[in-house]
Amino acid sequence: PDSELSLFNTNQTTSWSKISKDLAHVINTAKNISKESNGSFDITVGPLVNLWGFGPTKNDSLIPDENKIAEVLDEVGIDKIELDLDNLQLRKTNPDIYVDLSAIAKGYGVDKVGFFLESLGLSEYMIEIGGEVRTRGKNKDNKKWKIGISTPNNNGLQKVLGISNYSAATSGDYFNYFEVDGVRYSHTIDPRTGKPIQHKLASVTVIHKNCENADAYATAIDVMGPKEGYEFALKMKLPVFMIVRDSNSFIEKMTPQFEDFIMKGN
Repeated sequence: PDSELSLFNTNQTTSWSKISKDLAHVINTAKNISKESNGSFDITVGPLVNLWGFGPTKNDSLIPDENKIAEVLDEVGIDKIELDLDNLQLRKTNPDIYVDLSAIAKGYGVDKVGFFLESLGLSEYMIEIGGEVRTRGKNKDNKKWKIGISTPNNNGLQKVLGISNYSAATSGDYFNYFEVDGVRYSHTIDPRTGKPIQHKLASVTVIHKNCENADAYATAIDVMGPKEGYEFALKMKLPVFMIVRDSNSFIEKMTPQFEDFIMKGN
């Protein structure tokens, strides 16, 4: 509750708050990726997540009405926070803005562990925290680090990757959703509409030099869905792998850049 982000969120003013270099870096990355993705990635989406009952504040009525969605949408938007990188300060232009870094902080945490290991002189490692991975160098057998992408039902591996000096992150709605009248509502909210995503993308894995970026891009593409997300990945030249629902089965879709990371024989 007394973290600098909590203090910023509870500060109901539009005055500047001093922030750490780390927080400034993460907010800056988030703002850049939000711009690149036309708002698909947005760290102010928290109130919408709560409204739909996926946040820490549980919502009694499962599906909020349109007026309430529109009302909460007004409290969302990364353009409503201003970052002063030179002076390490942050402010809200709307006092109700709430910043939630869950879609990027874990990736940055993985990177920070990596930076720490590198500061100790370690140049070969693999870090995995909650499905986010960062690698440098080779494994003990002098081969690329092996990482797996789970199947949608989590009973095996869809793909095995070999990566070195890259990071990987996966986003998807395999498990976190609710159903009403046969309609599945994902925990992933589209910040542009204020509603859960409704497309057929089950999961997306992104490979990037930094885990922070892989994490945020995976969320952005998960919001966009298989068509818009694939076009975005191609435009950004990102190595991206998608598992897409197709009636009673799943199909794979990947960018050309991703193919180099697949372990042959898998």
